[in-house]
Order: sequence, then structure tokens, then C-alpha cells
Amino acid sequence: MFLLITYDVSMTDEKAGARRLRRVAKACTSYGTRVQKSVFEMQLGQTEWVALRARLLDEIDPARDSLRVYFIDQTSKTRIEHFGAGRPANLVEDTLAL
Repeated sequence: MFLLITYDVSMTDEKAGARRLRRVAKACTSYGTRVQKSVFEMQLGQTEWVALRARLLDEIDPARDSLRVYFIDQTSKTRIEHFGAGRPANLVEDTLAL
């Protein structure tokens, strides 16, 4: 499944907020590609999604932070348009060389 994950981590309590923000970003980076500061695209299987979801829900403070997940179907994915600098890698079609 193709997902778009966005998050907003509250920084009112700077130290704890910064820690949550770092951990949420790290979890998303482990599974996907950052396309904006707090926006990630990812192509995951069901098992990966269950693991990432559990990890993210463990990291956020539901009283302060928000997390949104968009499940994008295959046809909608082909209609994504990008304008401006910083074109992110296409997880499905681009080749990743290691």
C-alpha cells in the first residue's frame, strides 16, 4: 500500500517535544521518503504498516501531537504532481543504488 504520513508534534514543552519529533521522524525515515519537513511517502506491506503504526502511536503524545495517514490507491498515486525544487524520489519507479 502507498501511504502519505503527516505529523505535527507540539513543541510547547521543548525538550520532550523535540525528543518526540526526532523519534517520529526517525520512524518515518526508516520506512519512507521525506517529501516535506513533516510529510513522508512510503510503500509498505501490511506487516510493515502494523509495525510502523504501533511505533508512531508509542512515540506521539495524543493530547498534544497529531498524526494523519492517507492511504493512496494505485491510480491516485500516478496523478501526484510536484512543483518547485526538491523533487523527492519515487519509491516505486526510481532505482535506488546502494
